[in-house]
Amino acid sequence: MVAVIPSVDVSSVPAELPAGKVLLDVREADEWEAGHAPGALHIPMSELAGRLEELPEAELLVVCRAGGRSARVTQYLNANGWDATNVDGGMQVWAAEGRPLVSERAGVEPEVI
Repeated sequence: MVAVIPSVDVSSVPAELPAGKVLLDVREADEWEAGHAPGALHIPMSELAGRLEELPEAELLVVCRAGGRSARVTQYLNANGWDATNVDGGMQVWAAEGRPLVSERAGVEPEVI
């Protein structure tokens, strides 16, 4: 039996999330530093299992670069009691749609790598 992974398109995710929803970015540190959505929570997929206590009690919208890693994380979180939804298209589509990006690199235009 194939598990169904709850998903939404990037265009369905408001740039400013309402209370009770958190955008969880599971990309690696270099990807995050280059550019991410304002207000997102960053926990790389490679560190997630050891940092579960950092997840808020909220609906998690999980995003990565294109949607593959976030789909796996979404499946894992839902199987372990969280309410998670994958963001199809990821940060690539987020940036392509002209949505806001911020960078951790001073003086450098944010980008999705």
